[in-house]
Amino acid sequence: MLWELFFVFLKIGAFSFGGGYAVMTLIEREVTGRGWIQPEDFQQIVALAGMAPGSIATNIATLIGYHQSGILGAMISTAGIVFPSLLIVIICSALFLRLQNNLWLRSAFYGLRPIVTGLIIYAAVHFGMGKEKTVIFSWSAFGMLLLCAGSLIAVTKYKIHPFAIILIAAAGGIILF
Repeated sequence: MLWELFFVFLKIGAFSFGGGYAVMTLIEREVTGRGWIQPEDFQQIVALAGMAPGSIATNIATLIGYHQSGILGAMISTAGIVFPSLLIVIICSALFLRLQNNLWLRSAFYGLRPIVTGLIIYAAVHFGMGKEKTVIFSWSAFGMLLLCAGSLIAVTKYKIHPFAIILIAAAGGIILF
């Protein structure tokens, strides 16, 4: 079981781009497909992982590893998901210093931006709609969009501190929902 945990999260860590929110659907597919976590339990793990400090993908891996094999499973899963990134960062930083003015390299990084943005938006929609995927538009979806738009405007136009926006959005969520 420990080897399987390590290799599953090693694969996720090696072949995923865009950070934790972009990777959540891949993690969900892998762990629910193996029967480690039920889909309804995965959303609770995501919520708990989001509250903890650090990368959400690493926190999810840690929680799933702990759920499967205790503390050793948590350590193995965390090592599996972190190791590829660590290795890639070390190699890329050495190469990037030599190739930082290369047009092909700059273009490749610029091209990855819309892909990562799309993955994050998909994850937000996928988890935001929950299991009621038959109804595309509802009053609760409208309320969420209203809170998102208001938060975006508050940050970009009025330069309100993000912590204040989080508190205001939480109060708005309590009132709306």
